[in-house]
Amino acid sequence: MGGVTTVFSVGLGVILVVILVAATVFLFLRDITQKQHAILRNFPVVGHLRYFFEELGEYFRQYFFLGDREEMPFNRSTRGWVYRLAKDEGGTVGFGSTYDMHEAGAIVFVNSPFPVLHEDQLPTPALCIGERYCDNPFMAGSIMNISGMSYGALSAPAVQALSKGAKIAGCWLNTGEGGVSPYHLEGECDLIAQIGTAKYGVRDEDGRLSETRLKEIAAYESVRAFELKLSQGAKPGKGGMLPAQKVSEEIARIRGIKVGVASISPNRHPEIRNVHELIDYVAMLREHTGKPVGIKTAIGGWYFMSELCEAIAVRGKEFAPDFLTVDGGEGGSGAAPQALADHMALSIEEALPRVVDSLIEYGLRDRVRVIASGKLVTSARVAWAMAAGADFVHSARGFMFSLGCIQAMRCHTNSCPTGITTHNPKLHRGLVVEDKCLRVANYCRNIGKEVDMIAHSCGLTHARELRREHVRIAQGDGRTVALNVRFPYPEHREPGAVPFR
Repeated sequence: MGGVTTVFSVGLGVILVVILVAATVFLFLRDITQKQHAILRNFPVVGHLRYFFEELGEYFRQYFFLGDREEMPFNRSTRGWVYRLAKDEGGTVGFGSTYDMHEAGAIVFVNSPFPVLHEDQLPTPALCIGERYCDNPFMAGSIMNISGMSYGALSAPAVQALSKGAKIAGCWLNTGEGGVSPYHLEGECDLIAQIGTAKYGVRDEDGRLSETRLKEIAAYESVRAFELKLSQGAKPGKGGMLPAQKVSEEIARIRGIKVGVASISPNRHPEIRNVHELIDYVAMLREHTGKPVGIKTAIGGWYFMSELCEAIAVRGKEFAPDFLTVDGGEGGSGAAPQALADHMALSIEEALPRVVDSLIEYGLRDRVRVIASGKLVTSARVAWAMAAGADFVHSARGFMFSLGCIQAMRCHTNSCPTGITTHNPKLHRGLVVEDKCLRVANYCRNIGKEVDMIAHSCGLTHARELRREHVRIAQGDGRTVALNVRFPYPEHREPGAVPFR
């Protein structure tokens, strides 16, 4: 019996060797005769190692070669910070910081010699959006909120976890331009329904805005406001992109598009060609929905904001958007052309203070709420945004990390290993909604606590008291300059010539 087993094993081994040799010969012949790849033509078989290591290179760098603060777009230290907050493990570290306080752009807060005692601290006040200018204003309590991520770009369990986590934390969830899905509604959290250039979810058969569908969405109690998206930080000047493999029957039905066909949004709203048509469109949406309406845009320069504020100042505050979401050029949770992702639009560090300045100049700061977005995933960055003039902060990728994102950089391939940006049911198994929604809530609440902690250390009773004078920014020589010196508060401007700065 043992001899038969030995003969069988030897025979099986011979068969495997023959198969391996045959496969190698086939690969050799195919490589040496193909004309597309010079490496494979000159180095058949072994040339495949080049492509193999190129594919794995980013993962080796991520885990073995790069330091804690070297990786892009988010380094290991930042991701670890988010993970700890999401797991409710606290943000305490030992033996000192690895943050380089002398690196240009480093944020340093001005500590008070007399920080606010616990008994003197006040809760951060909620702010009302759209008060006196719409039928159903929105009272928003959380500084940190979930930025626009569509169902389609994200998986169903990811959206469910975000929705339920937002409800627990008391923050809002932006639906993204993909429309309001059942998964957004499932958690019964506050929603801001985003209207992108393709009008997904509120479009008719021809792709134009459907007033009937718009009113149906506005009738949902959870939908507290609408956001008209002009552009986003990931790809200013280009519409959203949803690969064909992600357009399922359900997604097509929610968005009002064809199944299995790549969905590319227009690069702007065809109906809006200038700032006057923009504010008319905002007023129309507010009239039809009865709810606050805001604008989301990346900022490329100062002329647009000056022109917009000038038009509002002339026509009246009732034409102003109820909020303005400023997306930095470094923002964006989804796929985008690298030319736009790398080089289009200003960073949030420059865009946010300038937008706030324009509102101050034209006397609109109290009328328009400002939401900041763009790699603002840590409490320090959120506190900086508040000091720069933001009323609220949006984050997409921070909340993706709270769901378990490992920055695999495969968002556009439908093969996300954590189940967040894929529609492969096998990969959804790793994303347990009941667990991840708690991590979403923990992250949001702990960010709020740490921002308040920073404010208290600056001698302030709550985070909304943060001002530019409470922050210093490191310069190229390692010395710091106060934010209110780098971006001084402007004087009031009377309507007149629009400056081009």
